[in-house]
Amino acid sequence: MDFSVDSKIQSTLAGIRSFVETQLVPLEPLLLAARWDELGPALEAQRQAVREHGWWAPNLPVAAGGGGADLVELGLWSEELGRSPLGHYVFGCQAPDAGNAELLLLHGSEAQKRRYLDPLAAGRTRSCFCMTEPEFAGSNPVQMGTRAVRDGDDYVIDGHKWFATAADGAAFAIVMAVTEAEASRYERASMILVDCDNPGFHLLRNIPVMGHGGDGYFSHGEVRFEQCRVPASNLLGRPGAGFVMAQERLGPGRIHHCMRWLGICRRALEMMCDYALTRELAPERPLASQQIVQAWIAESSAELHAARALVLEAAWRIEKHGFKAARDHISMIKFLTANTLQRIVDRAVQVHGALGVTDDTVLAFWYREERAARIYDGPDEVHKLSLARHLLKARQGRG
Repeated sequence: MDFSVDSKIQSTLAGIRSFVETQLVPLEPLLLAARWDELGPALEAQRQAVREHGWWAPNLPVAAGGGGADLVELGLWSEELGRSPLGHYVFGCQAPDAGNAELLLLHGSEAQKRRYLDPLAAGRTRSCFCMTEPEFAGSNPVQMGTRAVRDGDDYVIDGHKWFATAADGAAFAIVMAVTEAEASRYERASMILVDCDNPGFHLLRNIPVMGHGGDGYFSHGEVRFEQCRVPASNLLGRPGAGFVMAQERLGPGRIHHCMRWLGICRRALEMMCDYALTRELAPERPLASQQIVQAWIAESSAELHAARALVLEAAWRIEKHGFKAARDHISMIKFLTANTLQRIVDRAVQVHGALGVTDDTVLAFWYREERAARIYDGPDEVHKLSLARHLLKARQGRG
């Protein structure tokens, strides 16, 4: 098992880190102050610069206009881009668009690819993914109230979704809806493409997350489908395959998420160290002289490196042996890295004191936005139970 990074990739990663630090970090105050009118044009200018560098959409194959990175390499990119909340968006590999593009690549018809994938991959449009419903527990996604009923050559969709990230301004949605009501529970739902200007698609609001509603890409929408009529040709993949396709989307997505979280952890740790070295409790007595602060820094560094090694091993296992062989590792990295993220950001906030809970640094943004890391894509508890069952079953089999 060799996690060494060749010199070409190292050079690319160094260039990406420099770009993030010099071009994107200075734009963060616009995000934190919710100055959306200024932020949008600034990000578009940086997206053009990324294209000129040849860094656009590393998650997509070259034939689709992307960089063609493998999973381990993409994870390393994600770690660097995660250092800023603006990173993935500017590089054209942000959620939910990255996962939606991959679904369209794998399962889209040629007509669907022309209409939806091509502009999405080029960054001319955005998309959203509508799965979670407020009336049902997200930890059991097979419970779903949204229905898509076949009516001649159309589907008619009725339902209620929320936390549709980036629905505000999206051109289309991929909607999970029950189409095969009599099938087994994992074969009832399908994915359907819905244009967001459809009269039956209603964006009700951007949901405030700990008091912040966001705007455009940086938002989470509540959506209502009311007699939303779409052509049957908008079905993505085969009927009833929604959950299988969702798992395909989530597998690599968890590597991307975890490496992004590790990028956040690394920058939060750097901020913690820098502030501790410069903030004085008294003349010539910096915060860094306190043993408890030193312990927080040491613990954060150890936890960061341990989580990173496990995530890279999971990515390597997926590359070499496939998702099934890596499923326990995927469960482990999801809850371990999410909790590592929460602890490190919390320590960084604590070291910064009152400054840490303001929007004068990026720490408060991460504290509120990334708390959900322990909930989305399967809450911690689901992953822990799944992992424990697999381990116990394997051990029982030895008897």
